[in-house]
Amino acid sequence: MQIQINTGHNIEGHEALATHFTDVVEESLSRFGDRLTNVDVHLSDENSDKKGGGEDMRCMIEAHIAGYQALAVTHQAETLDQAVDGAAEKLTHLIEHTLGRLEHQASHRTDPPLSNSVNSQ
Repeated sequence: MQIQINTGHNIEGHEALATHFTDVVEESLSRFGDRLTNVDVHLSDENSDKKGGGEDMRCMIEAHIAGYQALAVTHQAETLDQAVDGAAEKLTHLIEHTLGRLEHQASHRTDPPLSNSVNSQ
């Protein structure tokens, strides 16, 4: 699983920040590592031009599951740490739900597997 950290123009994207958030996301999604091809993390400050203002740090995480459409979640919070933690938690639940649904659909298929129909002809 490859993780890419992207920062908005109002967030200082120094290496320590990228390393820290890469570790946070990697730890949260490690059990899905073999199913995920890459993960893109986008960090931004929604109210950077204004002083103060509650939950203005935003984290959007997009995960690409091999062979399926990408999944994306967004979380806003007062700090980048809280935004990343919240988004990682949301993404973990979304991936669990999506993979569970895909496995359920695969186990309840009524059409014959493609390999069997090719061999029988």
